[in-house]
Amino acid sequence: MFMGEYIHTIDGKGRLIIPAKFREALGKQFIVTKGLDHCLFVYPLGEWNSLEQKLRALPFTQPEVRSFVRFFFSGATECELDKQGRILLPANLRDYAQLEKDLVLVGVSSRVEIWSETLWTEYSQQAESAYASAAESLVQLGI
Repeated sequence: MFMGEYIHTIDGKGRLIIPAKFREALGKQFIVTKGLDHCLFVYPLGEWNSLEQKLRALPFTQPEVRSFVRFFFSGATECELDKQGRILLPANLRDYAQLEKDLVLVGVSSRVEIWSETLWTEYSQQAESAYASAAESLVQLGI
């Protein structure tokens, strides 16, 4: 399980150090793709394969399904840790997530999210104000 929040930087070549706490669970190779809210989603290969099977089972005749699957898979890339624990993020993913220098890596249960620090701060402030009502909704679902 991934949890926690880590502030890192990306260098001029697009290399990012993955926090040591995430490396073991991610493995040496993993998938990075376009996420929601202009962040990147990072999946261990096992989790990615499970997600792929679920998406493959969706009815491709529905336009929303086709659109989501195209977007999700077209941005996906396999990353491999180098000896320093870094990955190289492709330019298209850096552009999508507006990654320039300061980043936040967030553990979200089965995945890691990579955010620009600016977007994470904005998102966190908005989410914090809705946190109480979201908690009430989860209670109604039995959580």
